[in-house]
Amino acid sequence: MKFSLGPILYFWDKNSVLDFYRTAAESPVDIIYLGETVCPKRRELRLEDYLTIAHQLREAGKEVVLSSMTLLESPADLRELNRYCDNGEFLIEANDVGAVGLLNERGLPFVAGNTLNCYNQHSLRYLMKMGMQRWVIPVELPLRWINAMLASSEINDVRECFTTELFAFGHLPLAWSARCFTARAEGKPKDQCDLCCNKYPAGRTVTSQEGEILFTLNGIQTQSGYRHNLINDLPTLHNSVDIIRLSPQPQDTFVWLERFQQQAKNPILFPLQKPDCNGFWHEQAGKELIIASSGAH
Repeated sequence: MKFSLGPILYFWDKNSVLDFYRTAAESPVDIIYLGETVCPKRRELRLEDYLTIAHQLREAGKEVVLSSMTLLESPADLRELNRYCDNGEFLIEANDVGAVGLLNERGLPFVAGNTLNCYNQHSLRYLMKMGMQRWVIPVELPLRWINAMLASSEINDVRECFTTELFAFGHLPLAWSARCFTARAEGKPKDQCDLCCNKYPAGRTVTSQEGEILFTLNGIQTQSGYRHNLINDLPTLHNSVDIIRLSPQPQDTFVWLERFQQQAKNPILFPLQKPDCNGFWHEQAGKELIIASSGAH
């Protein structure tokens, strides 16, 4: 089982991003995803900057993947996507079906991001025909559903042709909108947002009138209010999941990476409590935290 760091979903300043990847280069993580996937206005780093980081990480022994934008809203976004596809060196994580089409036209393999609507074996087989070599599983899918897809007759005979990756730690990316809810909360129009999301390096928490955490606002992206954490479910994944993804957090990302890797070697019941959740994985409401003995499901 390998471990990956997904793209940074929040808006961090350039120095924070560079510091994070310097630490990542020295960490035991196997795969690192680079790129802005949420908002095209967040341009602290350009493609050239990410390519420089990518070369440094590759020299440190890491596999590097460039992640595409999830919601394309302008011709400029499409031009940038083409530049990513034409980088000539690094695999692309396609987070939009348009990226799938562009990569297929070029005859290039790709990683199918978890934002693609792939919920059955027919969609999965189609992505394979388009050039997919890794499937990042949609965050809503429970283990039973995943196993059924992988065991289906459409997939069983080609299962060895692609790997699977699971978003196992971090606030779940749930939805994207043409509106920016962070700017709206600040009383700013989207076109004059002043990049106010940079004040929220872990997103902005939304609570109900009763004080319950509901969501995390991250610019145009809506995330889960609680932090998704499947550390106690690792023993159940060996036959279905090849790569475990941790989503970068402002604090303790590499502490949790070490915990996950230790759990993969020597499973124990890790003491979880709110604000962690794992409901989707156990076919419950996503915000729920299901406590089970390590290795049980």
